[in-house]
Amino acid sequence: MSATTVPGPGTNVAVRRKARGLSQVALARRAGISVSLLSKVEVGDRALTQGIAAALAYAMGLTLDELLGTAPVAGADEQRLGALNHAVRRFDIPGPPPDRPEDLPLTLAQLNAHRYRTELRAVLGKLPDLLTDATNHAHATWSPDAWSRVADTYSLVYWLAARHRWMHLAELAVLKQRLAAERAHPIAAVVAARDEAGTFLNSGDFAGGLAIVDRAVVRAESMLQGRERVFGLGILHLRGLTLAGRLRDKAATEEHLGAAWRAAEAYGADGDAHGIHFGPDQTATHAIATYTDLDEHRRALDTADDLLRGGTALPPTRIGPLHMNLGRSHLALGDRDGALSELEAAWDVAPEMARVHPTSQELIRVLTSLHRRSNPRLTALTKRAGVSF
Repeated sequence: MSATTVPGPGTNVAVRRKARGLSQVALARRAGISVSLLSKVEVGDRALTQGIAAALAYAMGLTLDELLGTAPVAGADEQRLGALNHAVRRFDIPGPPPDRPEDLPLTLAQLNAHRYRTELRAVLGKLPDLLTDATNHAHATWSPDAWSRVADTYSLVYWLAARHRWMHLAELAVLKQRLAAERAHPIAAVVAARDEAGTFLNSGDFAGGLAIVDRAVVRAESMLQGRERVFGLGILHLRGLTLAGRLRDKAATEEHLGAAWRAAEAYGADGDAHGIHFGPDQTATHAIATYTDLDEHRRALDTADDLLRGGTALPPTRIGPLHMNLGRSHLALGDRDGALSELEAAWDVAPEMARVHPTSQELIRVLTSLHRRSNPRLTALTKRAGVSF
């Protein structure tokens, strides 16, 4: 079969290129990559990484999310997504406060538990009501605690939207998150900056995202104290690490990685706050992803061996992407079976995320292209993914 019949972000490259009347030579020259690499990406012999995708998107006048493609909305979820958009729009049009505001912290904790298990549909189903109730309660009380909860709920909206590459919703969510953070406790502004930098990451503007992170680090150093300060700086440096790695700025990468490790050591065992995990294991997963982005694949695999050998309590929302990144490294080193095993592990631990994640989609696309004959394990996986092989 032709690899281009298998959907995936890499398939979009040829479609977008041809729509703009560009030859492979012309696009490769504009993007600063080789024609050979572009050709292999288009036919499915090489996975499209987000760094390469960002360069190609910029060369074609697109954002990264436009090139990667948006995850489709299932028919049953269209109404839920509409309700979420409605709740976001009504940030400054409060309605009646909830009858039991004391239940809001537990409801938010329950939604974050769905998030940690990567149960995207459950989050989408329950998020509109929580966002409405939390916002109405904050308008009624105008307390920093209530507005912090609103900001944390918008962080969850951003996370859900970014997973599906619904970038209009993601960017609107971080705008409302910043507004809520201005009325909340100081840590809310740091989390909001981390999520705002995430929208730059998702759109392929890695340098812009780094500027957001650097500005937020200065603010966190002056605003926060104690354990909250360690957490805030830690999550900012992890975001900076990812952005610097995608930008292939090794000096900035090492700076953010070193700062993240120092914060992780000071923080102690991994834990979560404001819907975000942080600690040594979380830092290791980000380091592995960045090593993969920098083509340091052996280093990524060795770091993962150390992490997994000791055992980790990180949730599926982190373990799923970890396996996807390890699949990238195995594939880059020519180990197709290893890549397939990691992809299977990602689908086992976080199936809803694997279905919409561009790295998972690319691994499936490339593995089906490279396996010119049927592979029972891959066939089973493509059936789970809903594609033909």
